[in-house]
Amino acid sequence: MTNSTETKYEFLSDNPNVKTLPIMAALIIGAFFALLNETLLNIALTTLMDEFDITLPTVQWVATGFMLVTAIVIPISPLLMQWLTTRQLFIGTMTVFTIGTAIAAIAPTFSILLVGRLIQAIGTGLLMPVIYNVFLLIYPPHKRGKIMGTVGLVIIFAPAIGPTLSGVIVDYLGWRFLFISVIPFTLFSILFAFKYLINVSVVTKPKIDWISILLSTVGFGATIYGFSSVGESEAGFSSPTVLLSIIIGGIAIILFAIRQFKIDEPLMDLRVFKLPMFSHAVIMFIIIVMTMFASELILPVFMQGPMALAPAAAGMLLLPGSILNGVMSPFMGALFDKVGPRVMMIPATIVLARTMFMFSRLTADTPPWVIIVGFVLIMLSISATMMPAETNGLNQLPKRLYSHGTAVMSTLQPLSGAIGVSVFISLFNSKQASYLESVADPTSEASLTEAMVTSVEHVYFIIFIFAIVTVLLSFVVYRARPVDEDKPAEDMLKS
Repeated sequence: MTNSTETKYEFLSDNPNVKTLPIMAALIIGAFFALLNETLLNIALTTLMDEFDITLPTVQWVATGFMLVTAIVIPISPLLMQWLTTRQLFIGTMTVFTIGTAIAAIAPTFSILLVGRLIQAIGTGLLMPVIYNVFLLIYPPHKRGKIMGTVGLVIIFAPAIGPTLSGVIVDYLGWRFLFISVIPFTLFSILFAFKYLINVSVVTKPKIDWISILLSTVGFGATIYGFSSVGESEAGFSSPTVLLSIIIGGIAIILFAIRQFKIDEPLMDLRVFKLPMFSHAVIMFIIIVMTMFASELILPVFMQGPMALAPAAAGMLLLPGSILNGVMSPFMGALFDKVGPRVMMIPATIVLARTMFMFSRLTADTPPWVIIVGFVLIMLSISATMMPAETNGLNQLPKRLYSHGTAVMSTLQPLSGAIGVSVFISLFNSKQASYLESVADPTSEASLTEAMVTSVEHVYFIIFIFAIVTVLLSFVVYRARPVDEDKPAEDMLKS
């Protein structure tokens, strides 16, 4: 099969001789199990602490380290997409992920387990930009909503069922089967890709700018490390390690951005931000990811604290919303193709803001059904906002910027998540501390409960303010059209 750019068809899906369904299946199967693996270990942290006789800050590196590595490798993905064919990159990525999984499965020590986990992260970090780029190349803009919605199902649903599935596997089979059970499916994905996946991109082999690679590695790595370390120190953002990491990371990111505009073949072409709907999508994406990550962290704390629910019960209250978000994603994508972004985003962001305001009024006596309904509304609102916004932004890109746009979006997800969690947890802790300082008996159960309620209300009110920003942004969005492929990048702002 020749490359799509060498045929008379602009997109492969327009070619009746090409079956796109097997291509999608190969990519989605791999993505599902790679992303499922992200949250599989969450429930097993205590088990791993007992198994390897390690502390909580140490075992948390299976999550923090995973996020760090993904953030480091994602900015390199546009370069790899121009040096390797689609088949080479996907099969190579899945092979790396499978090797990491096998190492983790047989790990005799925690250090070996962590090595396997970090190798997994390399594969996972490269996988999503590749998949997004392939789908952009295969499908024209008017068909992408449904396709990206299907990808959204994988992105949301796989991590959502991870903790539940993990609990069952750990209880009945042991923690090693968290990795062993994934291997057959990743091997199947590799074999399936060998048979059905074709090359859809053009290999141009641009010059490698090692300075950009170094700056992106230090910048994104140090920034995420800094924000992820906030909760490990009582000093929070005042910790020298946290401050130094964030400052070094921030400076490196600024230098990286400046360099991308100056060199002829940037590692990550930041000219994508000159496109108004892409920039609009990025802002929406950042706010939604921060909101989602923080909400999924704060709510369990509240339910296990003032509401006095068991961890399993708290997890079950959130499961319907997470599953519904994933299930509805393809339908939201299809709806986006028909009606465009504004019709979806305006009511969705209003519901999101209203629900966040409701959660800013939670009390210890709040019935569990209120949490279930509220979280369902949050996740449905996110489903009707995040994927349409992301698809709309990517739709404005010319083909030459597809890999760069998807890399930007993929990089922002762990970065926004780390920043959102650390900032909102810091706000939660500071509000809790200030409340306890103001009461006569800060050690009483009533004071501790009320302090947590007050902190949760405070955090959700801040999130409500962010949600108001999404409402305002939803009124200025419009259906994006691809810019002229032949228009110089510096002129795209005028298009």
